[in-house]
Amino acid sequence: MIKRIAITGPESTGKSWLAKHLSAHFGEPWVPEFSRAYLSRLSHPYTFNDVLRISRGQYRTEERMAAKADSYLFCDTDFLVTHIWCMVKYGRSHPWIEHMLETHRYHHHLLCNTDLPWEPDPLREHPEMRQELLDIYIQELKSRNLPFTIISGTGDQRLQAAIKAVKNPDDNKQK
Repeated sequence: MIKRIAITGPESTGKSWLAKHLSAHFGEPWVPEFSRAYLSRLSHPYTFNDVLRISRGQYRTEERMAAKADSYLFCDTDFLVTHIWCMVKYGRSHPWIEHMLETHRYHHHLLCNTDLPWEPDPLREHPEMRQELLDIYIQELKSRNLPFTIISGTGDQRLQAAIKAVKNPDDNKQK
């Protein structure tokens, strides 16, 4: 059985970079962030239902990529991201996202810390909320009893911390 590793956290914390580098290190597939492609094709501001479509698209892509994995699948985002996104933007989350958050499990969550500089991007919305969002992620992961490790540092230091957490999740998980 493959171990699905969710790479999660606030905007501009290096999730995509980390997923790509973990994939290269372990020689296993990674699931790109579906929302980027989806949002770049929209001709209108996104809606609550667009976040649901993004979440479903992410899931479908994850399932396709899981068929290519031997030991690990590195997922650049998870249902926690879309849940928190909905809660912050709309004050509620879609029932399907909630259901998937409760039933679709990951072996471990790598929570990317906000210790990287903010990188402006037209799709990013909350540079002033990074620490607050990180605290929400920690609270959600703990309250849902999901195994996670906070990944900090830059470049190779960050990658090595993530590799260690993937190889030995019980040694590194947060309480």
